[in-house]
Amino acid sequence: MAGASSSKIVVYGAIVANLAIAVSKFVAAFFTGSAAMMSEGIHSLVDSGNGMLILFGMNRSARPADAKHPFGYSKEIYFWTVIVAVLIFAVGGGMSLYKGYQYIQNPAPLTDPTWNYWVLGLAIVFESVASTLAYREFRKTQGDFGFWQALRRSKDPAVFAILLEDLAAVVGLFIALAGIYFGHLFNNLYFDGGASMLIGVLLVGMAVFMLGEAKGLLVGEGADDTVLRDLDAIARQDSAVEQLRAPLTMYLGPTDAVLALDISFKGHLTAVEVEEAVERLQTAIKAKHPEFKRIFIEASALTHHGEVAGPGSIQPASTLS
Repeated sequence: MAGASSSKIVVYGAIVANLAIAVSKFVAAFFTGSAAMMSEGIHSLVDSGNGMLILFGMNRSARPADAKHPFGYSKEIYFWTVIVAVLIFAVGGGMSLYKGYQYIQNPAPLTDPTWNYWVLGLAIVFESVASTLAYREFRKTQGDFGFWQALRRSKDPAVFAILLEDLAAVVGLFIALAGIYFGHLFNNLYFDGGASMLIGVLLVGMAVFMLGEAKGLLVGEGADDTVLRDLDAIARQDSAVEQLRAPLTMYLGPTDAVLALDISFKGHLTAVEVEEAVERLQTAIKAKHPEFKRIFIEASALTHHGEVAGPGSIQPASTLS
């Protein structure tokens, strides 16, 4: 619950910052006619809407399970992340590319860039603060992995989507700043439009990455190799386990995963002893990996001849042969 609460704080912070920045960018674009500034205004406005959609998805995914959805609604957060990625691609990236191209075709006369510098400077400060908050939350699950590896391993869109948006916003701001500055330095009208198109390319690239990650989670992505090896080791450490097939996993939400184990227990065990072993395994797994809220163990026992008695049909030791 604490993790979900801190994730929401990151989202709320991003929404407030982006709304304030979007207004200031549009005001600056109105007075200066800068295409890069207009693209940045669109970028911030889209980011604000995306934050609201992520927040909506978080609230929807927290609904309890019911008869029609016995595993709950956790995957809703992944669905809304896909919507966010599509919006970034179409609205943020598409509009920035179009605005930049339009400006290059019909460039506006250069005007005093003071408004732009003030707004961009303040926006860089605010976006840097928002990025820092998002990165601190991301660090809680990064572990010993590198940044991009941990980003791909993350199962929480409320963290990785907002972090990507904030980082892209900071990079976009510097692109806009460079476009405006060099445009005035060389008295070249095309730097501004080029900056707008670069921002569009940046947003499209980020959207494609987010879409790939969210799609994998939405269609049923499982745990990574490190977790699978750990689950295998936990099961094999139990003295009652004789054979184990590869664990099957699927994430329903950032902190909600399903685990299925197909285990052959030693043939001399009674049904009661197998039941105790199953309880031990569930306790040990949940202690190290609490995200596995549902653990299904298909149990079978080996006979004295090495044959499997059959899944779910554990018999007393005296009848195994």
